Amino acid sequence: MSDAKTELDTLMRTFLGAFTNTAGSRPDVGAVRAVFIPQGMIIKNVGATPVVYDLDSFVAPRERILTDGTLTEFSEWEVAERTEIFGSIAHRFSDYRKSGFLNGEWFETTGHKTTQFVRTPDGWRMAAMAWDDE
Repeated sequence: MSDAKTELDTLMRTFLGAFTNTAGSRPDVGAVRAVFIPQGMIIKNVGATPVVYDLDSFVAPRERILTDGTLTEFSEWEVAERTEIFGSIAHRFSDYRKSGFLNGEWFETTGHKTTQFVRTPDGWRMAAMAWDDE
């Protein structure tokens, strides 16, 4: 099971790191497609109405704002997690933080993510993720 946990840890770090544009680095939002199954779903559940994305509708606007100057010096990182693995499925509940400049104004936010994973012939992949910011 520790090999699976290591693989899940790597997927989460890759997902969160895909959006980093600190110190002049370029985000790699395409990495989202590499860590998810093609039919993956990502849900922003901040506020009254959930916003449900497929991979393309999630990646495109983030790539734009992370490269056009709207969102700079951005990073997001996990501060705690609980992972449960059973056979070829897994679930992770994460506490995270993120910070950066949005339209020139500094922000720092905390929140929670829930992520479901499935083991595929190519290894573990994310199947769904939902988040809520505090």
